[in-house]
Amino acid sequence: MILNRLDSELLRYIASNGFRPGERLPSLDELSEKLGLSVGKLREQLEVARNLGVVEVRPKTGIRLAAYDFLPAIRQSLLLALATDRKNFEAFSTLRNHIEAGFWHEAVRLLEPEDIAHLRDLIGEAMAKLNGHPIQIPHAEHRELHLTIFGRLNNPFVKGILEAYWEGYEAVEFNLFADYAYLQQVWNYHEQIVNAIAEGDFDGGYTALVEHTRLLRYLGAHAAPRATEVREPVVQA
Repeated sequence: MILNRLDSELLRYIASNGFRPGERLPSLDELSEKLGLSVGKLREQLEVARNLGVVEVRPKTGIRLAAYDFLPAIRQSLLLALATDRKNFEAFSTLRNHIEAGFWHEAVRLLEPEDIAHLRDLIGEAMAKLNGHPIQIPHAEHRELHLTIFGRLNNPFVKGILEAYWEGYEAVEFNLFADYAYLQQVWNYHEQIVNAIAEGDFDGGYTALVEHTRLLRYLGAHAAPRATEVREPVVQA
């Protein structure tokens, strides 16, 4: 049975009792009696469950089941991998690129008019930062644009991986420095992608997406240049 593969009595209890997101779990004292575990042991298992995003623990509301989210578990693993060897980001980036390409057509067909309007707004905001004085890196817009494109997918594993990618991107500090010419290329591709989506040219958008991901390999080869190496005075937003 799947339950037997969980190495936590608390997780097995949660999975087997049909709790719904937001529902309150018994107190630690009650769980200790039900599961035959010491409160100390339960606290350890509760902390693991909290780090996995399985439960929320607050002083006044107690222990409540959280909605399933793949991100907390994968983020911790990814950050450990990056702390061990920064080059692991290249492998994770390749995985993310394949996922975006593989789910592209499914994702863009789910977008609503308000999503496309939001994507257009992000393009405008990013261009304003790139053309401003001083120039700013539109990292928040970059992250939001990609996550919006895939945001209506009903697949927590895909969304968790895509969100974790940006956590890793920030951890290796690609969001802090970038060559200005690189930023211009990236956002030209983003504009092509959004225009293609708006026109219903999903194949054209896919082509622009795949071409645009090659730029990150360039950035990886010239990772995080020093501020003095940036051709224009680009600063973090």
